[in-house]
Amino acid sequence: MELQPILGLAAGVALAAACGFRVFVPLLVASLSLHAGAMHVSSGFAWIGSTPALCCFAAATVLEIGGYFLPGVDHFLDLVATPAAVVAGAVLTASFITDMEPWMRWSLGLIAGGGAAAAVQSATVFVRGLSGVTTLGLANPIVSAGEFVGATGLSILAVIAPIAALALLALVAWFVCSRIARRRNSHDPVRVLETSAR
Repeated sequence: MELQPILGLAAGVALAAACGFRVFVPLLVASLSLHAGAMHVSSGFAWIGSTPALCCFAAATVLEIGGYFLPGVDHFLDLVATPAAVVAGAVLTASFITDMEPWMRWSLGLIAGGGAAAAVQSATVFVRGLSGVTTLGLANPIVSAGEFVGATGLSILAVIAPIAALALLALVAWFVCSRIARRRNSHDPVRVLETSAR
């Protein structure tokens, strides 16, 4: 089995997950990589690395990053970014999957890429909402900075080491799920009674 399709899928899913932090940062990183010839996409997606696309992604990235540092605007951007992140994640994943039939490429793009973007985006919306309630929005710029770092770091890792990026995502997902399960068990009255009875 060839390694290239696996690397392409890993890169696509990792870039899609990064779209959950910021929609345009992964698109910009992918565009720069394609423009420089460091990565390859399936036929029909070469436009991502074109000069006009690169300029558009760069301008959109600057506007998106700046918008998230403005109180009130960040919550509005979350409403718009949620569906946009899913679409961008699906397109990025599908574009990096090579040597597959279009229906399989788009199915994986929608399920794996769109799903990864939606999961990360949902988590960031939750964290921003929690920050808004507990700190009256004062900590939201810190959250925004963290999301930008996450989007940039994960996007770059997806380009230079896609398997490592996917492994990191799996590790973070496992950690978050285990913490949620542990918290639910600690609040389960039946388990609390069983533990105290011992």
